[in-house]
Amino acid sequence: MTSSARAIIDLDVTGHTINRHIYGHFAEHLGRCIYDGFWVGEDSPIPNERGIRLDIVEALRALDIPNLRWPGGCFADTYHWRDGIGPREDRPQIANTNWGDVVENNHFGTHEFMDLCDMLGADAYVNGNVGSGTVQEMSEWVEYLTRGDDSPMARLRRQNGRDEPWRVPFWGIGNEAWGCGGNMSAEYYAEEARRYATFCHNHGDNRLTRIAAGAHEDDLDWTRVLMKTLTECHGCTLYGNLPYQAVSFHYYTHSGSGINTEDALPFSDDQYYRTMAYAADMDRVIRGHIAVMDSYDPTGRVGLVCDEWGTWWNVEEGTNPGFLFQQNTVRDALVAGIHFDIFHRYERLTMANIAQTVNVLQAMVLTDGDRMVLTPTYHVFEMNKGHQDARRLVSHLVEAPSTTVEGTPLDLVSLSASTKDDSALISVSHLSADADCTVTVDLRGRRADVRRARVLTGGSAADFNDVDAPDRVSPQPLEARVEDGILTVVVPPHSFSTIELDLV
Repeated sequence: MTSSARAIIDLDVTGHTINRHIYGHFAEHLGRCIYDGFWVGEDSPIPNERGIRLDIVEALRALDIPNLRWPGGCFADTYHWRDGIGPREDRPQIANTNWGDVVENNHFGTHEFMDLCDMLGADAYVNGNVGSGTVQEMSEWVEYLTRGDDSPMARLRRQNGRDEPWRVPFWGIGNEAWGCGGNMSAEYYAEEARRYATFCHNHGDNRLTRIAAGAHEDDLDWTRVLMKTLTECHGCTLYGNLPYQAVSFHYYTHSGSGINTEDALPFSDDQYYRTMAYAADMDRVIRGHIAVMDSYDPTGRVGLVCDEWGTWWNVEEGTNPGFLFQQNTVRDALVAGIHFDIFHRYERLTMANIAQTVNVLQAMVLTDGDRMVLTPTYHVFEMNKGHQDARRLVSHLVEAPSTTVEGTPLDLVSLSASTKDDSALISVSHLSADADCTVTVDLRGRRADVRRARVLTGGSAADFNDVDAPDRVSPQPLEARVEDGILTVVVPPHSFSTIELDLV
C-alpha cells in the first residue's frame, strides 16, 4: 500500500534564519547523565580527558551541538555553585533529593562543565538557583564565570586554576518555578525573576541572555504575567534594558496519558499515533505563547525558549525509578523530526533543549560500561544539522495522507526546508505505521540536483539500538531524483528522511 504527498518549495524565496540554538541540549545532575555519563573521572579505564568521557564528546561534536544547559532542571534550584569548585577532594557531598535521593560528591562542577563546553565547541547555558538560593549567590556565580579583572570572584576563579574568564551567553533564572523550583504563583515568580535578573550583570564583553523560567506546556497565563511584569517595569522602560531577554516553556510528549505513565516498549499502533498527535500539538502551544508575547512585545525583543522537550516514558524495568532511563525508538526519533519542522517556522523561538543528552529520557547517547550506543534520536539531530543558521524556505504541503486521532486530524507527512551556501536541505517525517508514501516536491526558482538522500527507519516504529545491535536504526541511502524541477522520493513507513540538494 502506497500513499502520496505533494509539496511546493520556492528555492529563491527565503525567510528568517533558523537559529542554531534550537538544536540545543540539556545535561542535568539526574541519573547517569553526568556521573557514569559525561563524567567518568580521571582514574577511569574508559578513555577520558580530565575526567570527561571522550567517545561521548566525539559523538556530540559530530552534531555541531550549539549549546548545553546545566545543572538542571529541578536540580538547579537545590544546587549551590560554591560546593562544586576548588580541589575535588575538598568538595562537600550533597544529597540529590529530586532524582533518586542519591548522594553525589560534586566532582563535576563549574570548571568541569565549562571544560566540557569547550571540548564540545558549545555555548554554555547555566541555570541559576532561585528556589533555594539568593540573589547574591547567583550574581557572584555570574561574576566568577565571566569577569576578567581583579574582582573578588575573579580572584577566586584564578585561585581555582582558571585565569581568563569564560564566555557564558545564556543564563537561566530558576527552573519550573510553578513546581519543583518553588511552587510559586506566576505573579510572585515574575517579581523574583525581575529582581534576580537585575543583578546578573554583564561583565566585560560578555552579554547575557537572561531566561525567565516559563510555563508548563500551554499555560498562557504564566507567559502573560511574565510579559506584563516585564513591560510594565518603570525602571526597565526608563533605562531601556529589559531584566530578562527570553521566557521559557517546557513540553514533554507522551501518548495522552501523561508523562511517566506508559512504557517506551512495547506500544500499540493507537499509542503510536496518539504520540505523533501530541508531538504535532507543539505547534499550537508555540503559536499560543507567541500570540501572548506579540501583544506585549510587538517588536520581538523577548525570545521564546523551549528549554525542555522530548518524550517521557516509564523507566526501564530494573533501573532506579528516579534515574529516568528509557529506551529510545524510531517513535522517539519521529517526535524529534516533527518538533524540528515546527521549530523552524518561528523566528521568535530562539532556543530549544532536548531532555536529555546522555542516559536520561530522550537521550542522544546511551552507555553500558565502556560501550556506547547512538540512539535513533541522535541520528535525527545529525541528519538535520544542516538547518542550523540556514535560511528557512517556506514549504507548502498541498496534499498529504492523514488520519484522525481522537477526533483531531493528523497529517502523516511533515516537512521543512532551508538553504545555505548554494545548497538546500529538505527534511521529511512520514508517520504512517504501515504504508509507503511517494512524495513529490515542485522545486521552483532555482535548478537543483540531488547530492545525497538518507532515510532513518526500522522494521517497526518500536525498533531501537542497543549494545548488541548498535546500528539497527541508522541512516541509510535513499533513492531520490529531480526531473524537470520535480523532486520525487518514496519514503517507507515510520521514517525520517533528509534530501540534500545542490542549487544552480
